[in-house]
Amino acid sequence: MTARVSPTHALRAEIDALFTGDSDLVEVLEDVARLGARMIIQTAVEAEVEAFLGRARYQRAATAGGGDDAPVVRAGHRNGYSPTTIKTTAGPITVQRPKLRGTTEKFASRLFGTHVTRTNALESLVIASFVRGLSVRDVENALADALGPEAALSKSTVSTICQAIRTEYAAWCERDLSGVVLDYLFLDASHFKMHPNAGSEPVLAAWGITTDGKPVFVGLAAAASESTDAWEDFLAGLIQRGLRPPLLVISDGAPGIIAACELVLGRSLRQRCLIHKSRNVLSKISKADQQAVKDDFWKVFDTTTPELEDIAPGQQLVEAVQQRVDAFAATWEKQYPAAIKSMLTDRQSLTPYLRFPAEHHKRIRHSNFIERTFGETRRRVKVIGRFPGESSCVSLVWAVLDRAARGWRGFTMTPTALRALHDLRRALLEPPTQIRTVTAPTVTPAADAA
Repeated sequence: MTARVSPTHALRAEIDALFTGDSDLVEVLEDVARLGARMIIQTAVEAEVEAFLGRARYQRAATAGGGDDAPVVRAGHRNGYSPTTIKTTAGPITVQRPKLRGTTEKFASRLFGTHVTRTNALESLVIASFVRGLSVRDVENALADALGPEAALSKSTVSTICQAIRTEYAAWCERDLSGVVLDYLFLDASHFKMHPNAGSEPVLAAWGITTDGKPVFVGLAAAASESTDAWEDFLAGLIQRGLRPPLLVISDGAPGIIAACELVLGRSLRQRCLIHKSRNVLSKISKADQQAVKDDFWKVFDTTTPELEDIAPGQQLVEAVQQRVDAFAATWEKQYPAAIKSMLTDRQSLTPYLRFPAEHHKRIRHSNFIERTFGETRRRVKVIGRFPGESSCVSLVWAVLDRAARGWRGFTMTPTALRALHDLRRALLEPPTQIRTVTAPTVTPAADAA
């Protein structure tokens, strides 16, 4: 680092330089957020040092002060920087902490304390600046109001970020889905605070696995609730843009999702998330028996045991596991009738995945990995509290999910699996058309006499 370039100015140059390359927008936003956090923290610490010494960087003590309102000029001078690592929700970042020499009293940052270990307050400013209505003026004000005008990004950078988000997100929401052919469609929602005087509201999400085994992020939309109408509108919008019905829909047991799938994706099979069902059952079990019931629950769906390992995926395997459901119910029904009622109510939706290739079973019997991604989104935004608006919320959730989707693992498609999926597609979605038989009209005696 050159002697005459402050760390703050160097970081600002790094941020502006991100937009001169060919990097993907979402990757750029991730980098901007990290560099922005460093820049804000760096600016704040340097401002504190300036206030402590009573003079700006490179300003001599003899020329500082001079007025009643002027800061107190202290002895001492800056003596370079030392790297300090700060833990943030985006991961550890390193800032250059100014070192002082010749001071008569020890400098301690009032913002971070003597030892900087973690900050959420300043990081929230960085995140909020990119989601506060996606407005250039709001982005500038979010930073300038908190830490002074020098902390703000350049107008060109702010304008580039906002316009790029608006353009790319709008295009993503309207893109043609006719080329997306899914075997598996996962549906879930996560709740965020995005409207004044309202509680948390859902953002609906859809993602899937294509016939080539590739993961794809399909759709995202805000809703007032997880009602049937909300999910039906969401799914119908995907179909209208060309998405074809999948073989299997995996979701939790929310009534709105179930009803909407029956209306819009009636030919697709529906798999109830086993992890959600396990939680439902265990919520009705006393703590003393929870581990035993949990172990028995997952044994029901363990198809690697000797008695089931030779049964190929299909209706015979479904029936074998349904017999285990009956055995599970018989074991625990007397002690926990409410838990067993919950299990048996959804029993038919717990086993459709067993008709699919065995190597896919552990990943299509639950919707948990999107929950982990939603958890990452909530972790990123929890420092904001409430979003300034719906578009801000959905845009940030989209950016995080779209980024995460690039790291999702696909499915292995063996020749055997491809044949099985092809047969299921023909049976479920492309059934042969029945040939109508035309019969000759029957002539009654009365008509013949006439």
